[in-house]
Amino acid sequence: MRDLLCLVNSSEVRIEGLETLDYLDNLSHKEEQGDAITFESEVDRVYVSSSNVVAVLDHEKKRSFVIRKEGLPDVVVWNPWENKSKTMVDFGDAEYKQMLCVDAAVVERAIILKPGEEWTGKLELSAVSSTNCSDHLDHPVSI
Repeated sequence: MRDLLCLVNSSEVRIEGLETLDYLDNLSHKEEQGDAITFESEVDRVYVSSSNVVAVLDHEKKRSFVIRKEGLPDVVVWNPWENKSKTMVDFGDAEYKQMLCVDAAVVERAIILKPGEEWTGKLELSAVSSTNCSDHLDHPVSI
């Protein structure tokens, strides 16, 4: 979801559609119980078997990003925060405050194809000029 990078102030962001799901925490290397997603330290999570629609609400800029996915069962949420961003050569020391990665993925269960088989994953990213996206989460993926 490179389009979300450098577009949001991570401290003013809320993510809808993942808050009740269990997730794999790549920092603690264990499965955690779902809770509100906040950005006050490094976040590196995989939400497994998530819904096909997730919204990133940017309250500061009064806009939202709606992610619709198909064939991609998981969602990765990542922000390196201060300490890790200082060790990354392609990151300015304070850029972690202006970015958030939310991306559809296949992480928990690999997709294994036999010769001649096909697999398709689709992702649609929409920008909505509002921070009230709840009605967008109920609509099915239209591809």
